[in-house]
Amino acid sequence: MENKEQEMTERLEAATTLLERALSWLEERQSALTGEVEKISATVEQSRREAELAEKLAAAEREIAELKAAGAQNALNPLRKTMPVATTEMLAKHGIGDGPVDVRTLDAALASLSLEQRIAVKTQLLRAGAIA
Repeated sequence: MENKEQEMTERLEAATTLLERALSWLEERQSALTGEVEKISATVEQSRREAELAEKLAAAEREIAELKAAGAQNALNPLRKTMPVATTEMLAKHGIGDGPVDVRTLDAALASLSLEQRIAVKTQLLRAGAIA
């Protein structure tokens, strides 16, 4: 009987050792899998951020293209012909014609006018799109 008890005890100890090894292996495997899941989560998050950035970049590029197209359209028709004839003639006397007006040249051309008249002329040029 004592022999059977000793045999049972040895079997239980062997089974306990096997279970402890299995448990240890499972814990290591779980730790490794947790690390893998974290890496995958980080990769998915990075991909999401990259997609958002790509979308923002595409929107910015579209906006730049639209602004360039609008600028090209304005370059084709830089000055609307809505200024009074007197203003156009006065500017032509000082060498300012069709197209964008240099501010320094404009100030020199308007030096002989009163402050109110200069403001009026500049306002007309702004409305006509000649100066920005």
